[in-house]
Formats: sequence, structure tokens, C-alpha cells
Amino acid sequence: MAKRFFRLLTELSSRKSISRLTGSFAKSRVSRRLIPWFARTYGIRVEDAEKHVREYASLNDFFSRRLKPGLRPIAKDADIAVSPVDSLITGIGPIREGQLLQIKGQDYTLEELLNESPRLVSYTEGFFMVLYLSPTDYHRIHSPVAGKILEKEHIPGKVYPVNDFGLVHMKRVLSRNERLVTYIRHDYGELAVVKVGAMNVSSIQYATPLPNCLTRGCDLAYFEFGSTVVLLFENGTFTPRPDLQTGKKVKMGETLGLLHNK
Repeated sequence: MAKRFFRLLTELSSRKSISRLTGSFAKSRVSRRLIPWFARTYGIRVEDAEKHVREYASLNDFFSRRLKPGLRPIAKDADIAVSPVDSLITGIGPIREGQLLQIKGQDYTLEELLNESPRLVSYTEGFFMVLYLSPTDYHRIHSPVAGKILEKEHIPGKVYPVNDFGLVHMKRVLSRNERLVTYIRHDYGELAVVKVGAMNVSSIQYATPLPNCLTRGCDLAYFEFGSTVVLLFENGTFTPRPDLQTGKKVKMGETLGLLHNK
């Protein structure tokens, strides 16, 4: 009964208007007073931030902060993909016949996740990772590979929570929420970076300026409050690190696995 109540409550509060209101406050100068409280509440290492806490103009400005140079070293080997974010792995595995299986007990289809993009045929037997960013995490998103941007797509949607409750008790939130998809061509094939919006995420923004040709680890985008990134690797082009599994934390720039020819 309680679960049904909270599911209904979440459905009612999943409107973009609610997130827009939250986002407007987080961007206001008044919200900067909450930065010290926010950092203490979520255990954020303010000493890692590029600027002093007092220098941020708003809570949103602090939330999308950059880190001091060198704090997230980027793995250097040419044939690897690195984590684009600091995150918790909440789903990982091979894509089978266009399905991402058992993400918190639910199966997803590429058709839903990629909004029936004609590019989905490249991923039907590929590999996926679901990377969840909590409010504690650093929230800028970086390129997992060196390559060229082939296409960018904005997919409108809801703003359900993408935490444990949302993934377990709501219906396929990763493919119902607002998404920003970046398709990148690298030396061994193609990669899709799916940035999923969430409750109280006022928007997902691309970094500016955003070059067409990306270096591994360069600024790609950022969330305005916590959310999720889904990585999709093209069929037969990626072998994951053997120790990666659901529940493991990864840092931006950390090796996720090897890229290779089909």
C-alpha cells in the first residue's frame, strides 16, 4: 500500500513545471546561502572544487562546479573508454536483441531509450552501463572516448527520480524521462552517451563551447542536480573491465574497459 502511494505521489510530482520551479530557485542568488548546508548534508568535499564556496553565485552554480585541475586523471591508453562521471553503477551487461536486461529488475528496449532512432541497429548486440550520480557526486559529464560527434538528439519526457526507488518502483524511468543523446564516432566504432534527466533536474546542458571533435575526458555536458548517464557501446567493439559490476563506484577518467574492432 505504501509503495503504491509513493508511486502515485511521484507520478503527480513528475511534471516539468515542478522541476522548473526548483531550478529557478537553485539559479537565484538567494539560493547561494544554502551552499554550506548542502555541502555538509551530502558530505561534498568543498576543497576539491575549482573555486571557494563563497565564489559561487547560486546553488546551481556550485552544483555544476568544476574540480581543481588534476583531481581526476584520465587513463591514457588509446584503446580504452573511461568513465564520463563520478557515479554508482546501477546496471551493466550485454545488450541482447535490442534489450537492456535487469536494470533494477526491469528490462528496457533500445527503441524506447533512443526514441526509435535509426542508429539503434548499431547497438542491438552491444554493451551497456547505467551510471547514477547522487547529489554527493561531481556533476559534470566528460567524453568517455576521443572521437567526433555524429549527432545530438533531445528527447522530451518526464522527470521521475532515477534513484533506487525510481528505478525499482516506477515503470522504466530511464526511457520515459527527458534525455539528451550524444552519438560519438571513435577509432573502433560508435558510442552513445544518453544523459537522463530526473526529478528536480531543471535541465541538462551541453558544455560551451562544445567542439565537434572530442578528446578523451574533455567537458561534454553537465546536470543541474543529480541524474543518470547510460553508455551504449556499438556491437562487438567493447570488452568491460572484469571487476565492474552493479553497486561499484567509479570516478570520472577511470578505465571502464577496452575498445576494439569487431
